Amino acid sequence: MLALWLGAALVGLLGYHQLGSRLTTSLAVPGSASARADAILIDHFGENIEGALTVVVPHLGSKHADLVAEARLRRAITATGSLHVVEQQAVAGLLLTDLESRDSLNRAAGAVARLRAALRSVHVRALVTGPAALQADVTPILRGDLERGEAIALAFALLLLLGVLGASLAVLVPFVVAGATTAVALGLVDLLAGHVLMVLYVPNVVALVGLGLAIDYSLLIVHRYRTELANRDEAAALERTMATAGRTVVLSGLIVAVGLATMLAVPVPLVRSLGAAGLVVPLVALAAALTLQPALLAALGRRGVATHGLRGLLEPRDLAASRWARVTRVVVAHPRRVLASTLLGLGLFAGASAGLSLTPGSLTAIPPAMESARAIALVRSSIGPGILTPIEVLVDSGRPHGSTSPAQTSARLALATTFLHTPGVELVAADSVWPFVDPSGRYARILVVSRGELGDPVTQRLVRVIRAEVAAAHFPRGTSLVVGGAPVQGVDFLAAIYGVFPWLVLGALVLAWLVLARAFRSWVIAVLAVVLDLVSVAVAYGFLVWCFRVGLGADLIGTYRVSQIEGWVPVFIFAVLFGLSMDYEVFIVARIREAHDRGLSASDALVDALAATGAVVTSAAVIMVAALSGFVVGHVAGLQELGVGLALGVLVDATVVRGLLLPSLLALLGERTWRDTPRRS
Repeated sequence: MLALWLGAALVGLLGYHQLGSRLTTSLAVPGSASARADAILIDHFGENIEGALTVVVPHLGSKHADLVAEARLRRAITATGSLHVVEQQAVAGLLLTDLESRDSLNRAAGAVARLRAALRSVHVRALVTGPAALQADVTPILRGDLERGEAIALAFALLLLLGVLGASLAVLVPFVVAGATTAVALGLVDLLAGHVLMVLYVPNVVALVGLGLAIDYSLLIVHRYRTELANRDEAAALERTMATAGRTVVLSGLIVAVGLATMLAVPVPLVRSLGAAGLVVPLVALAAALTLQPALLAALGRRGVATHGLRGLLEPRDLAASRWARVTRVVVAHPRRVLASTLLGLGLFAGASAGLSLTPGSLTAIPPAMESARAIALVRSSIGPGILTPIEVLVDSGRPHGSTSPAQTSARLALATTFLHTPGVELVAADSVWPFVDPSGRYARILVVSRGELGDPVTQRLVRVIRAEVAAAHFPRGTSLVVGGAPVQGVDFLAAIYGVFPWLVLGALVLAWLVLARAFRSWVIAVLAVVLDLVSVAVAYGFLVWCFRVGLGADLIGTYRVSQIEGWVPVFIFAVLFGLSMDYEVFIVARIREAHDRGLSASDALVDALAATGAVVTSAAVIMVAALSGFVVGHVAGLQELGVGLALGVLVDATVVRGLLLPSLLALLGERTWRDTPRRS
């Protein structure tokens, strides 16, 4: 078994090295109106939104110098072989040259380095930006963030495992399991990337979530194995461990997988890719926990998991006198008081989730040192924020040369005038010649520039208003209009996600309720698990608002200050936190069930279970937080948001929700929790 996992891990690492070239940052929504508009732009105007680049050249001060720069610029563009000029204009002291590539976003990103090298070779002082340039610039930053995040997470995890397990070879077991899990998961993701779109964030998400999840499962099994060794020989202890903690790991792993599988139903490739990659992680972690973990423990035996010198916090001791036992007795004695105060504190953070505002993506919360980011900042300060991402209204006259007819021209002028008087519009551009009319004369376009950034509430409202104005416009019979461009793609991106998200949440909760009700033979436990999971998710969303919008702790941990959270983040937080919070619930409730089956009363079973699991669940949560902190130290806003939301959500869930809220509710319910659920003999 050890040899099999070693081989699988090596193959996975080989696949991981090829993964980077297959990743993308595309926000495309297949079948949407913006996707149809993008197809027209590519086929008839040679404009590929995702493969677009803009070269920003400051004016050199004289007409002759500007002409020389333009000539050199065109020579450099021609040298790339895959880019062509769509439009060139001098605005506010800048020369803006829009370039297009018919290649995919990945291939266009590969041309950025060639373009920059060509510009340097002809001595043109220019900055290159656009979607392809942003992807090319952020890829090495994400790779560096992953390496730094993994190093920090591993260092924290080592210190924490030494603290909870003591000086023992058992400390190495979670790292071996986590390393094998991450390597195999990344290899499987590489196979998936050959068939489906995979977002650029996938390696970071798989590596850090996989690290935390695998260490969590491994720690819980190691702790149970050491406990069982006190009364059994090695073989019997391992068998008992896998029959109890192993069974619980299966249940919790499946629930984590259920949460992540909900993302596969979102009709957006970016979110589906995160769901597919995320789904691989708990399944591989589950396989490692059931096969690799017992093989390692069998190889180590009793002497291998014993401590030498430094004793850990989870060393077997009198559980009845432990801190968790004392805390739980207080909760059982005063459940109403504990419940009220806990709900008040959690409500303070959960209530802030009402202020959650979403954006498809941000051009401001990106590493400012990137060349593409410097170009955006220069254009924003000189011209305005919306100039690089205009809204494009496409008019299909239905026949060649139809767009040049007087009726079509008059209708477009009337619509452009309407746009010009629309609140939030900075400028409108339209004409009856190229590049506003395609070579066939069938298609025409009107460009509308927003006063807001890409994804800003102002821009999102403007997209909706423009769509309404387009729907009310009067054009000759047979004419069809569609609205596209990056801002419209962003609105469709959010609409596609959150149009189905409530149904996915409902489906995941119902499925989890059914699984838990069957596993614990108590519909009350299943209902509590679902409700408390929603509480934890709401608290995590509230933390996003407090940290990123209000700025609480932002200077201390170095996070961005933004008014909007990236749209994919809340979905992924729900999927992961749904599974992890259920994970901790399962471990605690499984021990309560065991204690109740042994004949203990509901209150005594509660104290017994929290005394046995409270420390290990809290330790597992802290290690998970350490792994997730790898996201927070990065330079990408979306991953910072994911890290903060998940880390704080996990910490609160494992301590406050499971340590105070759950036992206070169970204490109030008493024996009613297990009514009509026969004890196991």
